[in-house]
Amino acid sequence: MRAHPVAPLLIASLLGLALIGCGNAEAAGPDNFNGDSRRGADLVKNYHCGGCHDIPGIAGADGNVGPPLHRVGTRTYIAGYIQNSPDNMTAWIEDPQKALPGNAMPTIGIPQKDARDIAAFLYTLK
Repeated sequence: MRAHPVAPLLIASLLGLALIGCGNAEAAGPDNFNGDSRRGADLVKNYHCGGCHDIPGIAGADGNVGPPLHRVGTRTYIAGYIQNSPDNMTAWIEDPQKALPGNAMPTIGIPQKDARDIAAFLYTLK
């Protein structure tokens, strides 16, 4: 059986795109959306995010259930699967189960405004 003549080109193109995605892309920062990072830091305390995460700059936020959030503002992916962008980070915080069903982070009912401000704070962690 012979491969279709376009198949090698398609495979090469897909591999090229995959390699580009693994490059030195920087996560989008807080300049790209409206969010209040100071309010976000307070919200991180109010929602007790530090019960599960180790979060720099937040007193008592030394949880060991979820991943540490050191330098989360520079990461390429959220939860290892979702491209890190302001909108995706906000959606993740607002409803992590909708963003990636079955992951370990529970949906705790954070409204979009609060999620956006928390994301703005997280992007300061570089």
